[in-house]
Amino acid sequence: MSRIKIGVLVGSLRKDSFCRKLSKALKEVAPESFDLEEVEIGELVLYNQDLDEPDNLPEAWTVFREKMRSYDAFIFVSPEYNRSVPAVLKNALDVGSRPPSKSVWGGKPGAVLTASPGSIGGFGANHHLRQILSCLNVPTMQAPEAYLGNIATAFDESGNLTSDRTRGFLQKFMESYAIWVGKNR
Repeated sequence: MSRIKIGVLVGSLRKDSFCRKLSKALKEVAPESFDLEEVEIGELVLYNQDLDEPDNLPEAWTVFREKMRSYDAFIFVSPEYNRSVPAVLKNALDVGSRPPSKSVWGGKPGAVLTASPGSIGGFGANHHLRQILSCLNVPTMQAPEAYLGNIATAFDESGNLTSDRTRGFLQKFMESYAIWVGKNR
């Protein structure tokens, strides 16, 4: 059986971000047929259509677009900033969607996981991101919805997931995602 390449986009640039820790935890509970790879998005120049010309194109955009085309599916792991997604994640979505006729996102299955030290787990960012993905033609898994609140208590000082409850949820999330990818690939 060939492995399924999953690009994991983390909407936080902070080295010790909870979302980066969640990305690592997803790899630990992913089905064996999945190859999860975290995608670096922090080096992307802000999208500006004036730069989206062959003689102006930032190299980071070209590398990013080529890399995104190599994935079979995506998982978006994001914190919530001001009831929405962080600018770095929105920028990555914009860079990958241009030009519209060559969008790297179209038709590839996705899933959204948001987390917050607060109790609502990034609810606003989760739904805002789903709205954006709908526009980009990313069939996004509807259930289970994944808002992980109080995420700061789920990891030890070394960044290892210590919450059995969170690990159990992530396992169920990935089992559902495997079915979703199988139906929508």
